[in-house]
Amino acid sequence: MEDLIARVTAFITSHGIWAGPIIGLLTFGESLAFIGMLIPATALMIAVGGLVGTGVLDPVPIFLWAVGGALLGDWLSYALGRWIGPSIYRRWPLNRHRPLVAKARLFFRKYGFVSIFFGRFLGPVRATIPLVAGVMQMERRPFQIANAASALLWVPALLAPGFLATRGLGSIDELNEVHLLGLGGASIVLTIIATAIGARIFGGDRKRARTRRVRAAEAAE
Repeated sequence: MEDLIARVTAFITSHGIWAGPIIGLLTFGESLAFIGMLIPATALMIAVGGLVGTGVLDPVPIFLWAVGGALLGDWLSYALGRWIGPSIYRRWPLNRHRPLVAKARLFFRKYGFVSIFFGRFLGPVRATIPLVAGVMQMERRPFQIANAASALLWVPALLAPGFLATRGLGSIDELNEVHLLGLGGASIVLTIIATAIGARIFGGDRKRARTRRVRAAEAAE
């Protein structure tokens, strides 16, 4: 993955005019159900943040393209859920990831509007919760409000580590392969943290459910 990040970052550095559209496609794919887990958008966004920090890329078009892609990805996932309905859970590839879908459904049922906002920051269910919201026929306006608000915060959060890490370098001449690999490593750490938070949330739900069952059994005795 580190080699892919370095190659894409090098292309963006040499062809800055394509930086915005490429980032838009990355955030779109990262937010889209089915393929969100296959695209290393988080790592690449951190690397792009580094290019913004060294002044190679203009932050405004990068931000606008990234937010636009994230908005469109979540909206399309939501629209697919509304259009196809519950039967989508039995179709490929969701039928191969039943535990993940179950977690996303539980998270949405419990937190509703808030799950759309915070779900974008939780790696395990990021691309699945909008789909579940569509299947559950969540109203369009609340969904789009949460979608927009989360995208406006998620994009800077992904760019910030790379931006801050390279801010002191001053120019692209100081940004070498070692720095790119370091940014890739930072993205992996952030992904692990987000995954751990999601696992803790879902794990807490299971523990509470188990505790309730034990107490109910004790009361029955």
